[in-house]
Amino acid sequence: MPAQLEVAGRRRATGARNARALPDAHDHTHLEAGATRKGELLHPSAYLFPNTWHGHFSSPVSAATTYGTGVPPPHPHWEVQLRVPRFLTISAAVAALLALPAFTGTAAASTDAAAVNYVAVGDSYSSGVGAGSYDSGSGDCKRSNRAYPVLWKNANSPASFHFTACSGARTNDVVNNQLGPVNSATTLVSVSVGGNDAGFADVMTTCVLQGESACVRKSEEARAYARNTLPGRLDTVYNAIKGKGPNARVVVLGYPRLYKLGGSCWAGLSERSRAALNAAADELNEVTAKRAADHGFTFGDVRPTFTGHELCSGDPWLRSVTIPLNESYHPNAAGQSGGYYPVLARVA
Repeated sequence: MPAQLEVAGRRRATGARNARALPDAHDHTHLEAGATRKGELLHPSAYLFPNTWHGHFSSPVSAATTYGTGVPPPHPHWEVQLRVPRFLTISAAVAALLALPAFTGTAAASTDAAAVNYVAVGDSYSSGVGAGSYDSGSGDCKRSNRAYPVLWKNANSPASFHFTACSGARTNDVVNNQLGPVNSATTLVSVSVGGNDAGFADVMTTCVLQGESACVRKSEEARAYARNTLPGRLDTVYNAIKGKGPNARVVVLGYPRLYKLGGSCWAGLSERSRAALNAAADELNEVTAKRAADHGFTFGDVRPTFTGHELCSGDPWLRSVTIPLNESYHPNAAGQSGGYYPVLARVA
C-alpha cells in the first residue's frame, strides 16, 4: 500500500522572533540530520529511516515531484511530511504470511505427484502400437516408449509405474494378465479396452479388402456388439480394477474417429465406408463412457484432440494401411503425444 501524504498546513509565524529565512527556491537539495524546521520540506526517507541522514527539499515543486504526486503543496510555506501509517507494517507482515500458501501448496503438489502409484493397462491404443520405439522386452505386446502412459510417467515422476498394456488385448486379457501390479496402494490406473472385443480388426480388414457394402455391414455388426455385449465385458474389467485397487483413480480412455469426412484422400475407402467406421467408433465411445461413469470412473474422450488429425485430414495422427499390417489404423507418435497424452494429463 503506498504511503500516505499528509500536508500539515501550519503557516509560518510572521513575528520577528519566529522569522527564519526559507531556503532559496533555486537551492539544491541538502542533507541534514534530525528534525525538520518549519517551512522546510522533509525528505520521505526521514520517516522510514529516522536515524540516518536525510535530504529536505528546497521548493514545493521538487517535493511534489519526489513524492510522486505531481501536485505542489498548497502553499510554499507549508510543511509536507510523509507519514507511514501504522498499519503498513501490519500489511507487510500479512503479505509475508500470504506468500506462504503458494510455497507450501507447491511443495504439497510435488509431494502428491511423488506419492502416485500408476498402473497402465489396456490394448494396443494404450501400449502404443504405431508409435514406434518399442521396448524390446515387451515382445508382441509392443509397448512403446512414446505411448501416452510413458509420456505421463516421464512428466510426473510417480513413485511407481507399471506398464502392462498389450497389443491385441481384449477385456478378458486385461483381467487375467494385466492387473497383477494393481493393489490397495495403487492411486492411478489408465485403461483403453473394448475395440478388439467388438472386432474392429476384422472390420478394418473387411473394409479394405471387400468393398463398401461389406464394410458397412461389418461396421453395423460391431456397433450391435458394442451396444449389447460389450457393456457386460467392460463391467467385468472395471469391477476387477476396483476390487484390486479400491483407492485408485481410474481413467478410461476412448478411441478416435479414423477419418475426416470430405477430406483430402482421393483413393482408398469410399466416403460411405469412412462414415460407417466413424459411426462405429462413436458407438464404442458412448458405450464405454456410460459404463465408466456408472463405475465412478473418469472417461477421457480423445475425439476432440484428434479432430483435424484424422486420416484424410492433411495432418494425420493415425496410420493408414502400413507395414507391418498390425500397426495400421493406430495412432502414430504424434497421436500418442498430441491426442492421448493431453487427455490423460488433464484428468489424471
